[in-house]
Amino acid sequence: MTWDVEGPVQAEIFVVWLNRERLELTGPCGAAPWYVQLEPTQHPVEVVDRIVRNGLGSSPRLVHSTSWRSDRDAVILTFIVVADSADGMDSRRIDRTELARSQATAAPAEVEHDQVLEHALRHLAWLAADDPVVAQELSDEWKSVLSSYVPEPFRNLG
Repeated sequence: MTWDVEGPVQAEIFVVWLNRERLELTGPCGAAPWYVQLEPTQHPVEVVDRIVRNGLGSSPRLVHSTSWRSDRDAVILTFIVVADSADGMDSRRIDRTELARSQATAAPAEVEHDQVLEHALRHLAWLAADDPVVAQELSDEWKSVLSSYVPEPFRNLG
């Protein structure tokens, strides 16, 4: 596997866990996302899984790439990682935010970390409802909390 992009490729890693009924962001850097330089021959999911496993001291429940963008003079691949706990690391509550909006013909001028995380959680919510492999990995509590991230027109009203 090699990439057909100019410049470096980095993984942006958001580790989330369920603290009772509240989503929290955690990791060795606290609530800040991790950034990892990826080499052209490395498989991004394998690298993220290994780094998170080493950083948390346990295997993550789920590792999924949710989006990519150009930022930090690199191509950024965003990953959402579901962990079972914060294992004593600093964490912060994840608050809802608006997604980065743009004009129809141009990308948003700025995209904040919280907006990327909101997008990643919406993506995970969709997968929890639509992908049997992801649904099997997530508990009913996770699915319940994530259901509020599914945009209203896509919620199952049945």
